[in-house]
Amino acid sequence: MSVTLTEAAARHVKRYIAKRGKGVGVRLGVKTTGCSGLAYKLEYADYVAPEDVVFEGHEVKILIDPKSLPYLDGTELDFVREGLNEGFKFRNPREKDKCGCGESFRV
Repeated sequence: MSVTLTEAAARHVKRYIAKRGKGVGVRLGVKTTGCSGLAYKLEYADYVAPEDVVFEGHEVKILIDPKSLPYLDGTELDFVREGLNEGFKFRNPREKDKCGCGESFRV
C-alpha cells in the first residue's frame, strides 16, 4: 500500500509548515458525506498519532488513519494552479465515480 505526493505538493506543504512555525506533515483521510458517499479530508498535522500509517515523499510525511487507507491506496496528492484557483488535487486510481460538484467520490 502506498500514498504519494508530487514535488509541487511537497513544496506547498513545506512552505505552509514553515509559515505556521510547526508541523510534521499532512494528515489525509476520508469521511462519509456527499452524494457519492466519501470525501477527502486534509489537514496539517502537528504530531504523528500511534495509529497513523506514515508515508514519506520529498521530505514530507503523509499520515493516514488505518480506516481510510483502503480507500486511499495508490492515491497521489498534487498541488495545482488552474487559472486564478489553486489547491490540492487527489489522483486516486480506486475512484469509480465522482459527484457532479466534485466534492465526493465512490470506490
